[in-house]
Amino acid sequence: MNRPTMLSAPGGAAVHRPRPRPDAERVLVCLSYCGGGTAPFRQWANALPDDVELALICYPGREARFGTPFARVWTDLRDDVVRAVRGLTGRPYILFGHSMGSWVAFETAAELERLGLAVPEALVVSGGVAPPRRREVSGDVVPRSDDSAEALVRWMRDLGQVSPAIAAEPELVKIAVDLLRADLAVSESYRFVPGSRVSVPLRVLYGTEDAAPFADVERHWRPLTDGAFQAVELPGGHFYTPDVWARLPEWCTLPVPGAAVAH
Repeated sequence: MNRPTMLSAPGGAAVHRPRPRPDAERVLVCLSYCGGGTAPFRQWANALPDDVELALICYPGREARFGTPFARVWTDLRDDVVRAVRGLTGRPYILFGHSMGSWVAFETAAELERLGLAVPEALVVSGGVAPPRRREVSGDVVPRSDDSAEALVRWMRDLGQVSPAIAAEPELVKIAVDLLRADLAVSESYRFVPGSRVSVPLRVLYGTEDAAPFADVERHWRPLTDGAFQAVELPGGHFYTPDVWARLPEWCTLPVPGAAVAH
């Protein structure tokens, strides 16, 4: 049985492989949400077909990189992720990001394309408003980095981002608040550059009960790719229902309708 591995990529970025499959044909690369780590995605390794390996990017300041300073501005986080993804491009790969991770995934794919490096065979973004609208709607659904600790804890509880076990431990709550505050500050520094786009197939996933406004998801996300596009509404809120979340890898690995199939 293969043991989970945590590998360092060039520049110090860490990649966690819950179930190493070095002979797998493809890699699903996942980027977490604001205040999150790799833990919520680890069970996905059991839901993937044998020909797909799961690779989870660990942002600075958490888990195996707890001693690494948080990224302070958006471009630092993007460049950190680009370095990590570059080390995974020896095989075809799919790039997935949830919430804040959706913007990181989009900007990472765009940067790889600008650098002339291997791009993902598909980009799958989940629970994130389109990058051009991020600053328009964030104030209505996302707290600010300078909000009180109590407000940040309340928001995480309401969203289901912090478990009752963590909420009962003051030290763990402090770590969660510090992590969320740092990621919010990075997110607030994000500036979408008009005209930025990718060429790869793009699938957008969003919850029917999410607080973010997704009514115009196709109109706002569709112009960001020259490739095939699909928007999919799924049951639940920001993290969907537990059953949907557990099966999200299926939506990551299915071909985007209209996309060319590699042989």
